[in-house]
Amino acid sequence: MRRERPLSVRQEAILRLLRSWITEHGEGPTIRQIGASVGLSSTSSVAYQLAQLEKRGLISRTGRDWSSCQLESPKPPRRGLRSR
Repeated sequence: MRRERPLSVRQEAILRLLRSWITEHGEGPTIRQIGASVGLSSTSSVAYQLAQLEKRGLISRTGRDWSSCQLESPKPPRRGLRSR
C-alpha cells in the first residue's frame, strides 16, 4: 500500500486561496491570480500545482479553465476486510 505524501506548503497556500476566493467570488481565480497570490510567476508552475491537487482529488474543474475549479471534500481512507 502506497501512502500519499503530505501537501507541500505551496499546495496548502493554493488550497487556502481557492477556499477564500470561491467563497468571496463564487468561482475560482485565474492561474495568473493564483500565481500572484502565492508567489509563483510561472503560469506553468501554477498549472502543475493545480494538476497535483486535482490528481489527489482535492479539487476538480467543470470546464477547461482552472477558474472553473471546485473544492472537493476529502474522502476518508477505505477500511475494511482485505481479500486474500
